[in-house]
Amino acid sequence: MADDGAIVPLPEMRAFVVRCMAAVGIPETDGGALAELLVAADYRGHYSHGLNRLDMYITDTTSKTMATSGPVVGKFCIDLAIEKAKNAGIGWGMAFTNTSPLLVPTRAKESVLGTNPICVAAPGNHGDGFVLDMATTAVALGKRVLGTNPICVAAPGNHGDGFVLDMATTAVAVGKIELADRKEQPIPEGWALTPEGAPTKDPKQAEGLCPLGGAENTCKCFLVTLILIKPFCQETGYKGYGLSMMVEIFCGIMGGAKYAHHVRKWKDPVQNEANLGQCFVAIDPRAFADGFEDRMSDLIDYCRNLQPAEEGVEVMVPGDPERKHMAKCDQQGGILYHPNQIKFAVSI
Repeated sequence: MADDGAIVPLPEMRAFVVRCMAAVGIPETDGGALAELLVAADYRGHYSHGLNRLDMYITDTTSKTMATSGPVVGKFCIDLAIEKAKNAGIGWGMAFTNTSPLLVPTRAKESVLGTNPICVAAPGNHGDGFVLDMATTAVALGKRVLGTNPICVAAPGNHGDGFVLDMATTAVAVGKIELADRKEQPIPEGWALTPEGAPTKDPKQAEGLCPLGGAENTCKCFLVTLILIKPFCQETGYKGYGLSMMVEIFCGIMGGAKYAHHVRKWKDPVQNEANLGQCFVAIDPRAFADGFEDRMSDLIDYCRNLQPAEEGVEVMVPGDPERKHMAKCDQQGGILYHPNQIKFAVSI
């Protein structure tokens, strides 16, 4: 292994995940569904949600915290939603069983881009169409209430191009902090808070995440205003807070699953049942107007060709960074993993 890590071919990493899950009793088909998602995350450059998550699935399986794998349920739900959309224009699928969280883009997201003119809100990189995540967001001093509660929307353009927005409603996904800890690197200010509500750059001290839009001063304001029972932060953190609660409505409250403070904490050592809600929406744009892909591509191309604010930095649209990382992996023959990530894999 080189000093900068090791390049692992995608099939080899998928086979490794399947073997790990088989060792704890997961059938090959289910293990394959999980392997597809974890490797897809690393392939896209989201290392926080690929191999980094394997130990969580193994622990949830051995402790019987989950009845089945989230990716297996998620694949069923999004495929069902897509079929409904083809027949009725809109398909809405929900799951609220005792599953593990969905943490990376599904095959469904790729299958609709360039092959079917379907827009989807589908399981995303952090957990989602909408997926209820485990509590990590600090909304009051020393209190985690909401999860990273991600949102993903994918819309096809022409010639396999498309828009793929996949984001947490927190400043960053908790996996980014875990990955920084594994790599022994600091985190930027504005990502996380200590149990006392102070900003921290130390991933080991990170107790809660800041909401989307919450830089350091916003996080402080956000915490204090809630304690004073003011309606929202006067800066921007209230936006991520509101979006996170929206995900709670669609996935937990409407779906009949656990929500907010009733959801187990992230990697809860007590291993309570997960019961995470998931919401999937598929829309056939042809049910509304023709020419969707043409207009989508027009918008994408217009944005990409804008004059950049900083010379030498190209303007990209959601999904472009991932496409660039996939092309890089294809060129180098696999996924480049940090040395500590390889050590982590060997230790499993």
